[in-house]
Amino acid sequence: MKYFSGFSLENEQELFKFWLNSSQYTVAGFSYGAIKALEYVYNSKNRVDRLILLSPAYFNNKKESFKKMQLLYFKKDSKKYINNFLANITNNSSIDLNNYLKNGTKEELKELLYYKWDINKLREISNKGTQIEVILGENDKIIDSKEALIFFDKEAITYYIKNANHILKEIKNGN
Repeated sequence: MKYFSGFSLENEQELFKFWLNSSQYTVAGFSYGAIKALEYVYNSKNRVDRLILLSPAYFNNKKESFKKMQLLYFKKDSKKYINNFLANITNNSSIDLNNYLKNGTKEELKELLYYKWDINKLREISNKGTQIEVILGENDKIIDSKEALIFFDKEAITYYIKNANHILKEIKNGN
């Protein structure tokens, strides 16, 4: 399996082992890594049986002002921005991400904020015989998971996990 990590993370795929498999014909990515996974499959001539997009960084519905503000906050204090970002990923779950941290860059953040998910790319990938699976958490504080569900449901098998956060773990106390 080829795996692409989320923004400011590395080697976190063990957190998603329930959704992943070890097949050499599977490509997967979490959040920002879902963008990288999709582009890899779209541009690859290699056989890919499954494309798994875990909480894809879907910001198609966000305004320009939101995106600029995110970049401004990151530029002002990247460490504080990333700490806040990681707290929002876990959103009251018991997941400790410290073992998976890496320094995210402004360029990566800009790419994930401005990436335009294209239904035609998904369709082309699907038409090549690749099964696309998208897993979303109901209580995601990073993306609008309901909007993402509407978008991805057109061309993918979608899973919408009740009471789960961006990292697809159940939130304690229903918060």
